[in-house]
Amino acid sequence: MQALIDQLVLFIQNNQAWAGFVIFLMTFGESLFVVGLFIPATVLLFATGTLMATGTLDSGTILIWGVIGAIVGDALSFWLGRWMGPKVLRHKHLNPYRRKVARARLFFYRYGFFAVLIARFLGPLRCFIPTVAGVMGMPELRFQLANIISAILWLPALLAPGYLATRGVEAIKDGNHATVYSLVGLTVIGIITWLVIRQRRAIEERKAASRRRHRS
Repeated sequence: MQALIDQLVLFIQNNQAWAGFVIFLMTFGESLFVVGLFIPATVLLFATGTLMATGTLDSGTILIWGVIGAIVGDALSFWLGRWMGPKVLRHKHLNPYRRKVARARLFFYRYGFFAVLIARFLGPLRCFIPTVAGVMGMPELRFQLANIISAILWLPALLAPGYLATRGVEAIKDGNHATVYSLVGLTVIGIITWLVIRQRRAIEERKAASRRRHRS
């Protein structure tokens, strides 16, 4: 997998005209039902952020293509759930992922709109929530609103670590301490946000495990 990522980074570095389309495919794939489990978009976007910071890639192009890919991927996953209904979640090929599907259904049942809004940040759940929302009859306007907002927040969040780290190194070399402090502050905020999301996820997992024990 790392070899594939390295090849993709080298490709977009040497073929900048195709960079936006490659990022579109990666964010699109990561947002698709089940397929997203196998797409290493997170690592690629970190590397892309470093290329944006050095001016190798145009930030606006990457952001537009990446956000569109994430929106379209979630939208197709949602429509799949609407079209196929509950049977899509009971398909035999989903047997290895029953626990993830169950967690996604519980998470959506409890939080609805906000589940769609933050699911992109929750690792394996991100590619199940849109389809679960479609199966459970979420109004499309509400879903698409959450879909668009989450994509706009998610992509910069994944690009930011690579971008900020590279800019920070350049600022240190230039002796620009004000910029360094600003970048450190933004990085700390990002880490705290990530930890809060991770903590909430751990709490939900403990609650779900506790409910399963009580049922058994």
